[in-house]
Amino acid sequence: MVRYRLLVLTSAPIILTLLALIGITIYWSIYYTWNSALVDVSERLGAARQSVELIQKAQNQSVKSFVNSYEFQTRLRDNYSDDELVQWVASQSLNSQLDYLRYIPADTPKQQLRYLNLVRDEAFFDVLSPEQLKEISPQLAQAAEIHEMQDGKLEGRGLVIRSLLRVRSPAGEVLGFIDGGLLLNNSTTLVDELRDIIYSSQYDAVRPTGTMTIFLDDLRVSTNVPLDSTESLGRAIGSHVSDSVRETVLDKGEAWVDRAFVYDAWYISAYQPIRDRNDQVIGMFYTGYLLWPFVKTYFTTLVEIGLITLGLLLVSGLMVYRGSRDLFRPIERIHRVVKLIQLGKQKRIGELGLDPHHELAQLAKQFDNMLDLLDKRQSEIEEAALVLEDKVHQRTASLKEKTEQLEFHISLLNQTRDKLVTSEKLAALGGLTAGIAHEINNPTAVILGNVELLKFELGDEASRVEEEIEAILAQIDRIRNITKSLLQYSRQGGIQDEITWQYINPIIDESITLVKAGAKKRDVVFTRDFQASTSVEVNRHQLLQILVNLQVNAIHAMQGKGEIIIRSRDWCEQDEILGAIIDIQDEGCGIKPEQLKRIFDPFYTTKREGTGLGLSVSQSLLSQTGGEIRAESEWGKGSCFSVYLPKKSETNLTINTLES
Repeated sequence: MVRYRLLVLTSAPIILTLLALIGITIYWSIYYTWNSALVDVSERLGAARQSVELIQKAQNQSVKSFVNSYEFQTRLRDNYSDDELVQWVASQSLNSQLDYLRYIPADTPKQQLRYLNLVRDEAFFDVLSPEQLKEISPQLAQAAEIHEMQDGKLEGRGLVIRSLLRVRSPAGEVLGFIDGGLLLNNSTTLVDELRDIIYSSQYDAVRPTGTMTIFLDDLRVSTNVPLDSTESLGRAIGSHVSDSVRETVLDKGEAWVDRAFVYDAWYISAYQPIRDRNDQVIGMFYTGYLLWPFVKTYFTTLVEIGLITLGLLLVSGLMVYRGSRDLFRPIERIHRVVKLIQLGKQKRIGELGLDPHHELAQLAKQFDNMLDLLDKRQSEIEEAALVLEDKVHQRTASLKEKTEQLEFHISLLNQTRDKLVTSEKLAALGGLTAGIAHEINNPTAVILGNVELLKFELGDEASRVEEEIEAILAQIDRIRNITKSLLQYSRQGGIQDEITWQYINPIIDESITLVKAGAKKRDVVFTRDFQASTSVEVNRHQLLQILVNLQVNAIHAMQGKGEIIIRSRDWCEQDEILGAIIDIQDEGCGIKPEQLKRIFDPFYTTKREGTGLGLSVSQSLLSQTGGEIRAESEWGKGSCFSVYLPKKSETNLTINTLES
């Protein structure tokens, strides 16, 4: 029924558009929203890490201030005993807002050397063993103890932010060391302060208040991650990080920004390694927030969009259906008349009960008139058909002959046009590449001279950067090879370009000898089949270079293993010898059809170290004498490059014409 088709046609674009918009919205919202969440949690972790660095600087400054304080320097000048200084310094830890502060006398050179290795200009993270903690204070060792949730083991090591400074006499002699630090084990104050800094106190349904954790290795030693994520109760101190995070952050030393399973729920998380003074990973910083509120809000939004879209589709479909009913009745009557006409019955539409100026009323009237004319014209058409059939037979034979001639001329025209376009490209690019090669050679020569001068000036010291110098020289050599190809590509005429009569078989044989000398270690078999007897006008040096280039390309295509068949034959067309042809066929990987069209374009190459000038230079050199290279290839089976050399060089023809 027309009404249903019209309903589908009007509704389909709306449905497809809405579905496309929904799909695009879902895709981009997932992509950007998720990336935005990862960037957000990563930035928050970066802010937390900067806050920790500020705490480290403040701690180090506090210890420096204590060392330079009047009370400490007075006791140092009054020659207090080491025991008195140790007890007095230990009592000042609370005033310095540190978990411990101690004075370590430099009694022996061995002890002095031991602590000198730990002295740093800035505070650093360090892991103290249970024995070291007990040496500082039994209470500090007890405060660092953590019971692991998984197996109940006792972790006695302590993760500290440590500052260690020298204490010198007025004469500059090292008398001892001041060691101060903050214990991070079971310290909830620091992680709570960091959480309050990087997360807003206002409730956000999408990103609820986040959590912070400090790890010793893979063990949570300080955290506000709750034991129950639904109730936000307790702290998960003593639990371990997931295996995937441990492998990335602790084993590889890389940051982790992704979703991760944190104790009992999935969180959008960011982890960074904590490194000690030796740049070894000893723990991790973490921040993140629950994934479920984020996902729940997102899916709620998608459901709302889907419901709104469905409502719009229902309303628009109802409007189209109701508005089209009056339009369909006349159309259905016209349709019935058309069906009857198809069955061979004489039927007319007549009046539709519409305004005479209505489009459908005019259409029905014109259709009835057309049916009247159709009967009249039918007889005329039958008579004309007989006459037309005779004329068609006569014209078909002539048209077929003309079509064949036209196709032949079009083929010739396309070949000529392609050659003309290629020649114009090569001519224009030749001038450009000559200038580029000249401009590159000047700074290359300067670089080479300065590198050699640098190597001479360094003398024996040059061995330390020998690899770098050799790399520079290798790249300079590569630049010079490229510019050499560019200059050769752009060269037009000259003594070296002298064109003489040559038999091509000796030149082919010489090229095989040259290629064999450079491919001794490769398992390549050269098969010769020389049948060409026609001498041609060609530049011997250029032809030898072209053949060597094509054979080297064949070796590379076969990865140095296989058979290369090299044939020479006379170039004959319509029983006339035009010149000679050289075929170089390999068993390599072949060339894809889309690449075969571009292999003679300058700078186009599929090899990592190639310049893309070999085939274009070869084609340019041959074009100067009227020759060309043609390529045939089947992907996965091999390629065949054919060099067409005319008997009479176009260059000599041009010179003779000018002299005449």
